[in-house]
Amino acid sequence: MSHLGMLLLGLGLSWLWRAQVRLDRGGSWAQRWQWAWIHFLLPPLFLLTTAFALAWMGPWGQMAGSGGWFCYGCALLVLAVAGGVALHWAWEFWRSCRRAHLQALAQVDLYGSPAYVLDLEIPFAAQVGVWKPQLVVSRGLLEQLDEEHLQAVLAHEEAHRHYRDTLWMFAAGWLRRLSSWLPNTEVLWQELLTLRELRADRWAAQRVDPLVLGEALLQVVGYGVRGQPSNAWVGFALEMGSTVGGRLQERIEALLQAEGSEVSGPSPFPGSWAWLGLALLPLLTIPFHT
Repeated sequence: MSHLGMLLLGLGLSWLWRAQVRLDRGGSWAQRWQWAWIHFLLPPLFLLTTAFALAWMGPWGQMAGSGGWFCYGCALLVLAVAGGVALHWAWEFWRSCRRAHLQALAQVDLYGSPAYVLDLEIPFAAQVGVWKPQLVVSRGLLEQLDEEHLQAVLAHEEAHRHYRDTLWMFAAGWLRRLSSWLPNTEVLWQELLTLRELRADRWAAQRVDPLVLGEALLQVVGYGVRGQPSNAWVGFALEMGSTVGGRLQERIEALLQAEGSEVSGPSPFPGSWAWLGLALLPLLTIPFHT
């Protein structure tokens, strides 16, 4: 296969894979979770490995054909864009964490969890960071919620720390921006955010009353439906920390069903990793390049 054929195949398969996505919430929670990850990750990873293989093989060889230099340039451009998007995404994340520290009124201890308090009227709570996230809450959250509901919110945020959601979603957020031109990127992203929140709700429901957690959701998440925060960086943290107003009814219904049940939530990537091998197929062409 020529380099041009590989390039066109990578673009075509990535586009077609995403174009045929139809969101289906009829399956089990674990099935929805794995389905969303596969369709979200596989197309951009397949395109990246295709670009890497073309860049590795260079513009020479029997497979290169007349478009060897063109394909080589396109591959380098794709990899350069991917690196640039990653750096910009990391910079935004770092800036969000830094502003949280600079704008914090104080660092307090909330029932054993250290937290930075922001001077915001809206009820707000999020894990901010990547490898070692830190809890950030607003003054409005501490003023508007009583002790029982506040502990429920903190249990939910602790679930995000337990599952290392900030790390996984940091990497997924990079791929989201990189593949924003592919069909259904935003649909899959919102599905992943919702499933992540459902998993955190289920984990927290084993430690606090699910009904109390549901009431806290109505107060905190429901606020995002009525009005968005004015601070742009807070909106960025909300985007990565919680789904503001996203399928609130589904989360409440899941909490009602979870009362007294056991946690059986999936790991970040449940099931077999075999499907990920499809994204590595372009690399198999490298040994055959002459």
